Amino acid sequence: MVRSSLIDGPVLLDVTGVEGVLSELRRLGHTLIGPTRRDGAIVLDEITSTADLPQGWGDEQGPGRSRLHRRDDDAWFGWAVGPTTWRRFLSPPVRELWRARRDGHGFELVVDDAPAPPLALIGVRPCDLAALGIQDRVAAGGPCPDTDLLQIHRDAFVLAVSCGAPAATCFCASTGTGPRAGEGADLTMIELVDDAGHRFVVEATSARGAEVLASVPHPTATEADQRAADAVIAAATAAQSRTLPDRDACARLVTRAEHPHWADVAERCLSCASCTLVCPTCFCSRIADGTDLAGDEAWRSQRWDSCFSLDHSFIHGGSIRADVRARYRQWLTHKLATWWDQLDTSGCVGCGRCITWCPAGIDLTVEARAIVEGAADAH
Repeated sequence: MVRSSLIDGPVLLDVTGVEGVLSELRRLGHTLIGPTRRDGAIVLDEITSTADLPQGWGDEQGPGRSRLHRRDDDAWFGWAVGPTTWRRFLSPPVRELWRARRDGHGFELVVDDAPAPPLALIGVRPCDLAALGIQDRVAAGGPCPDTDLLQIHRDAFVLAVSCGAPAATCFCASTGTGPRAGEGADLTMIELVDDAGHRFVVEATSARGAEVLASVPHPTATEADQRAADAVIAAATAAQSRTLPDRDACARLVTRAEHPHWADVAERCLSCASCTLVCPTCFCSRIADGTDLAGDEAWRSQRWDSCFSLDHSFIHGGSIRADVRARYRQWLTHKLATWWDQLDTSGCVGCGRCITWCPAGIDLTVEARAIVEGAADAH
């Protein structure tokens, strides 16, 4: 066993070692957010220890369908992704921007100076890790950066877990965002559950990650452990059958605004906004003002919104995207094409949530391919 202040290369942690990492993060004052089983799904919420993780649970996903099932082992991360995303904790669905209280003939701002404890994001999937980086670009861009969101993410400790059990709706291999965890984490882990036991191949990818890892005993990962970890990644890559058209192909969406397939999708789309609510990169929001009944307090809040909402594109005279066809076209074209112009990246990380949680089972990989690889616009 070794204890060091600087970790070189992959090390091995057993289940007790991972619990030690979580204990160290709690000691450092972090609030742990991780996956847990609730209401027939694996959701992200506050946890206290590894006992809260969905041990021995897996998921089966398809277009418009998600079911949990018991695995034949005790894996903690033997599932793909659930309906909640990490942006819920970095940029909550409703976030108060300011509050004022009547003071004589005027108002004074109500300021809460108490800082929230830093978060520790436990079990971040590679696709979601990429999404956190995209959300940072969104927050940092433009003339008014969202410094609050950036600070919450900067203070958060990120423990990423590479994906070993992709769902049928996953396609991160085609977007280059998985199944192996990339940049942006403090610690990355690959879970192994085999005849050699339940263990994790772990790498420290930041200085604070190395400090936390140094707080628990750990042997160096053997070559056999590393080969087993590589095999997990290879199997997860091979298991994915869906693919997203490449950047050049998706760029054709912009030039095919009148393609007849948009109308075909609109006949199936409910415009319910489920896809945008479960998407880890969507960032549309609106501003809402409110007062109490007595008129003594007023506040302004930022709330999640969706381009599928009729009011989202409302300007003087009405909505400029009055039908479902226009709203779906806006979402898909922005997500896969014009997002590159805006943020120099795709807005899709291949998590497949929009496919799984669409009530109509609409598959954006199929719809995008039908438009960019089929015949040109019919006039």
